[in-house]
Amino acid sequence: MITIKDKKFVSLIPKDVLESRIEILAQQLNKEFKGKNPLLIGILNGSFMFLSELSKHLDFQCEISFVKVKSYENMHSSGLVTELIGLTENIENRDVIIVEDIVDTGLTLNRILPDFDKKKPNSIKIVTMLFKESAFKGNYRPDFKAFVIDDVFVAGYGLDYNGYGRNLNQIVKVSD
Repeated sequence: MITIKDKKFVSLIPKDVLESRIEILAQQLNKEFKGKNPLLIGILNGSFMFLSELSKHLDFQCEISFVKVKSYENMHSSGLVTELIGLTENIENRDVIIVEDIVDTGLTLNRILPDFDKKKPNSIKIVTMLFKESAFKGNYRPDFKAFVIDDVFVAGYGLDYNGYGRNLNQIVKVSD
């Protein structure tokens, strides 16, 4: 049992399983982007650990950047997505890989992908560590996903509960 602030959590995906699956995901990206020079764009704050681990296993040259958006308050999706830090790189005719910690409702991607499309990239692929398929209502499904999980609140490995728990080396879920 792990306590984060006022909530109890239990392990959902241990560190070794998580990192092994991220390495397999990187191998899939290596096949897809062999000989290309994509721009990886992590969605902050949650994607920082996933993107760091993923990038260690990529065989192709790439640039890495970040954008910051917010869509969570407490343990529920707020439904409102506000872009806090925008895209500064020129992505015209570039292959872009959006790196998400979690895709649940899909509202974050609904908000930011049209902004990317306006800049005329060659391609956009979405990679996520966690996908809550049962909660998904968005227009942009992930192209690559490490894990499909139930619609439960999770923290760890970059994901937080009210700002805490990002530093955990595993994914934990709220205890029933």
